[in-house]
Amino acid sequence: MTSTHNTRPLLTPLTADEWGDDEYAAFGALLGLPGEKVPRAGSGHAADPLNFDIIGLLARHPKMARHFLTFNGWLLQRGELPLRLRELAILRVAQARRSAFFWAEHSKVATEGGLPSDVIDHLAEGNDGFAGVDRLVLEATDQLLTQGHADAATWQRLADELGTHQAMELVFVVGTYAMLAMAFSTWQLSPPADSPLLPEPRS
Repeated sequence: MTSTHNTRPLLTPLTADEWGDDEYAAFGALLGLPGEKVPRAGSGHAADPLNFDIIGLLARHPKMARHFLTFNGWLLQRGELPLRLRELAILRVAQARRSAFFWAEHSKVATEGGLPSDVIDHLAEGNDGFAGVDRLVLEATDQLLTQGHADAATWQRLADELGTHQAMELVFVVGTYAMLAMAFSTWQLSPPADSPLLPEPRS
């Protein structure tokens, strides 16, 4: 297992006194709330923005964050792709892009969403431990990341197995989290010290 590095981040989340109307509106886009209804930074509420480094970083560009989080919130909360398949794809993106931050973040999301820990552990071993639609989603994710597209045959299988809506969402989930992994790796944000560790690359 790889340990998290302790380099100094190049961009840090907003501090409590840096949150203003535009920043709360950006977070509200993810929560589905108007900015004035978002818990205040430093309040100690479960949805206190200071609890979410991702949000605190993205909100440094609040107008961009508001539009992006509207879309990302839809993918995570209102999309048709089942949580299990979505999180398998996101974790494979984190693994392939060597994103310790997103591996830690989405290992927790996946576990809290009911994905067994042994399934998450199998991701480090490639695709051989998976079957059916799980394996199809992982193979499609691998193709999207390595080739920049899924093969026509893979797309047809996705559409047949998942339906067009879910198949389309998978492509956008993979693209969205590849982009986020690139951004957060650039900014060198490490996960909390007690987070699940990113598995070593497959040999």
